[in-house]
Amino acid sequence: MPHATASWLVDSTALTFEQIAEFCGLHILEVQAMADDLAGAKYTGRDPVHSGELTQLEIERGQANPEYRLKMQRAPLSINRTKGPRYTPVSKRQDKPDGIAWILRHHPEISDAQIGKLIGTTRNTIAAIRDRSHWNISNINPKDPVTLGLCSQRELDSLVAKAAKRSGVEEEDHSDSRLGSDRDALIEELRAERQAQGRVAAEAAQEAEAAAWLAQRRAEGRSDS
Repeated sequence: MPHATASWLVDSTALTFEQIAEFCGLHILEVQAMADDLAGAKYTGRDPVHSGELTQLEIERGQANPEYRLKMQRAPLSINRTKGPRYTPVSKRQDKPDGIAWILRHHPEISDAQIGKLIGTTRNTIAAIRDRSHWNISNINPKDPVTLGLCSQRELDSLVAKAAKRSGVEEEDHSDSRLGSDRDALIEELRAERQAQGRVAAEAAQEAEAAAWLAQRRAEGRSDS
């Protein structure tokens, strides 16, 4: 319940957005939206002091020093999710199509199965939005699912990173091999340049030595005469 906890901290304390976001594991923009009443009204505040996750003394320390990072006193009770679609409050279900459309537009590398798990929807709905056969397609406007409250920024970033890594494996391998061949070619070119410079230096030294010998011989001939 990080959003409910963040909503309470925004309304009841003077902690900075950064402190609240880090403690609750949210993106700072989510906390900013709550402070601007863009999202806070959607959550019922949850008192972390009452639940034992924070103490009033810890909150006061944070309020006195904006650089201070709140320390959780007791981990919140974990709730194991059952298999199946992600649960979304009724008030937010109408926002799902907008969130799906945003992901399809900005992150096409994310699979339908991943979108379904993140947003809590079905593959049929995703396919209908993708091919624009959805019954309400004219009213669907792509919106960031984080700002809609359908997922956290951390969840979205993690999913994007995993999808990008999976889709970019072959390209990375190809670029690495190309980089290796380019590096070898550069090394070979530098080696050839050094060898050429060595030959030029050797020839110059020989010419200088020959000129010096010839000058010495001429000087000796003039002294004999």
